[in-house]
Amino acid sequence: MADQIQKIVTGLPDLKDVTGVWAVADGRVAQGDATFAADLGIALARTYSTGKATGGQMWQFRSVFDHLLRLLATTAGPENVTQVLRLISLDEVTNRKLDRYTASLLASSHEASDLAAAFTGRAPEELRACLVHELVLRGVVVEDTPGIARWATSPHWSHHPLGWLPLTLSDVEGNADLPSYSVHGRSHSMPYGPSESRELAVIADARVPSAEETTTPSAATAMSRAVANWAEESNGRIEARVFGLAGPLDPESVPAALLTLGLECLHGAGKKAPLSVGVRPPAQAWRVLFAAASTGGAYNSGSYGAYGRLAAWQSLAALAGSPEGATVAEVEAHVLDCVWHDFGANTKWFDQVAWDIGLAALSSGRRRLSVLAATDTD
Repeated sequence: MADQIQKIVTGLPDLKDVTGVWAVADGRVAQGDATFAADLGIALARTYSTGKATGGQMWQFRSVFDHLLRLLATTAGPENVTQVLRLISLDEVTNRKLDRYTASLLASSHEASDLAAAFTGRAPEELRACLVHELVLRGVVVEDTPGIARWATSPHWSHHPLGWLPLTLSDVEGNADLPSYSVHGRSHSMPYGPSESRELAVIADARVPSAEETTTPSAATAMSRAVANWAEESNGRIEARVFGLAGPLDPESVPAALLTLGLECLHGAGKKAPLSVGVRPPAQAWRVLFAAASTGGAYNSGSYGAYGRLAAWQSLAALAGSPEGATVAEVEAHVLDCVWHDFGANTKWFDQVAWDIGLAALSSGRRRLSVLAATDTD
């Protein structure tokens, strides 16, 4: 085995097609030899991951290493989990992004009882934190899962950003769109289109109180958290704004109000670009934000499940006007007090490809209206 691995490692830079290496690893794992795939990945990482041999990580290494990781992580069985942990615990490859990616792969393909190995043996702490919430999103009661419960409920990781999230799903987040992985790719739904709702028309004579913009940089950043990756890693645009209203706004008049706020995303909306607005349950708003954060936009992969969950709650909290320092339960109470709308229009601002979001939250007092719009294109 060592000779075969050494031959692959030595010849890798000269390959113009690495599918033959994939096939060798696939065959060994199919025969129950997960150790071969992990040993090959470790040998490749120690030779090529730092870029010392080639002046940078060559595409052959990136392609084969990712294939080996996906192969082991998406093949059921405790031994495959053990070998994944060996592979990603290498000093040469470990990083936060890889941990998030690996946690999503493992949680989608393995029983929670097999994943307990990540909490009892050697594994990056970031992987453990992400894995906890990837499992929570899939309905696993981690507090009752042997091998995971002790770590998940211990206070030592409460300082971690994900420690703010509860270990059970709330009613608002009970319908998360999670990816399905295979060794060759992933699939996921995109809940940005119409859903069951109460559609609202723009009422010509609607009584709309005057509005004053109250957006602060910190509020805009917080509201945009779920879609920030669209702008930072793809071609996305974001508009996040808050308005104080001089008087209570009837939820039925939100469509008319949106047209008076001077929103860039709705510039030109009206007769030539009709505005579409619908009342949505809070769970639909969370679902849209979670999908945007976890799966990304046109040219990126997002933050995966754990950090996607965190970003969705952060955006939802800011849109609902929840105070800083609130618990998720307190945020949820504010969210449920709001009237949520989604909106869209065929304006030049929206790319109208596949990644368009328009959300508006009317506060319980009906005197605060927050708006988040995002768009991305390939």
